[in-house]
Amino acid sequence: MAFDASSPPPENLVELLAVLRPEPGEESVSVEEALERVGFRSFPAVILVPSVLVVSPLSGIPGMPTVSGMVILLITVQVLMGRKHLWLPGFIMRRSLSSARMNKALDWLQRPAAYMDRHSHDRLSLLVRGSAARVAAYVATAVISTSWPLLEILPFVTSFGAGAVAMIMYGLMVRDGAYALWGYLQGAALYAIVLSIWAGLV
Repeated sequence: MAFDASSPPPENLVELLAVLRPEPGEESVSVEEALERVGFRSFPAVILVPSVLVVSPLSGIPGMPTVSGMVILLITVQVLMGRKHLWLPGFIMRRSLSSARMNKALDWLQRPAAYMDRHSHDRLSLLVRGSAARVAAYVATAVISTSWPLLEILPFVTSFGAGAVAMIMYGLMVRDGAYALWGYLQGAALYAIVLSIWAGLV
C-alpha cells in the first residue's frame, strides 16, 4: 500500500503526539491511520511514530518491537533509494492498537516530549544538515532497527534501541545535532549490549 499524504508535518514531538491522539469514540488506531495523520512530507516525523511508541510501555506488547522495526527498516530503505511514495505491506498497515493503550502511551510520553522540545536548539549542524548527514542518519536508523526482532524478549533493550532511533530522527526534525549525537551514542551502546549478550550465549 503506497502513501503520499500532503498534510503539514508536525514540527516537534508535542505536535507529533497530539496528531497521534485518537479521536473521541475511536476504538482503535491502525498503523495506516497513524502514519496518514502524520503525513509523509517529513520522513523523520514518520519514523518517529513507531520509534517513540516502542520507547513507551507499548514495547511490552508481543510483536510490537518486531512490527515497528520492520516499519522503520522498510521506510529508511525506501528513503535511501530516493522514493517519493512510500510503500508498506497491507498486513503491517492493518495492525492496530486500542485507543486506550494508545492514549496511555501518549500520556506517558508527554512530559519527556515537552522537555525535549523546550531544550532543542540549532546546534552541531554538521550532524543534521546536508545530504551526507541525512544519509548517515537513515543508515544508522536502519541498522539499529534490525536488532529489535532478536531482542523482543527484552523489552527494556528494545526501548533503549527505539530511543536511539527517536533521538536521531528528532535531531533531524528540529535540526538539533546534539540530539542526533545522543542517538548515535545510544545506538552504539545498544550494539555493545547485543554483542555482550551474544558472547554470553556462545
